[in-house]
Formats: sequence, C-alpha cells, structure tokens
Amino acid sequence: MGLGVPELLIILAVVLILFGPGRLPGLGSGIGSAIRNFRKAVNEPDSIDVTPSKGSDPAEKR
Repeated sequence: MGLGVPELLIILAVVLILFGPGRLPGLGSGIGSAIRNFRKAVNEPDSIDVTPSKGSDPAEKR
C-alpha cells in the first residue's frame, strides 16, 4: 500500500492550489530544515546527564 504517481500528482496539484507557486520553494526549504533539525536533535546526546553515578546515592550511606 503505497502512493503511486497519480496520487502524488493529485497531492502536488492540491498543494499548488492552496499555497501558490510563489510559496512552494519557501515551504519546501522550511520542511527540509525542520527534518534536518529533528534528525540532529535525535542523534545528539543529552546536554544534561541526570543519571546518578555510583556511590552518590544518599540512601546507600545510611
């Protein structure tokens, strides 16, 4: 179950009617940069590590 050529052409025609030919390049670049930033954020390690280190648990010292 995938999208064929006729379906893609219909989607492209609807997008072209809704946004117009002048806004399509900006729309495409905006979607591309959003996807790029999302992939970068997913692959980037967390900036703050909240994992407790061994021996730093106050319950162990009691």
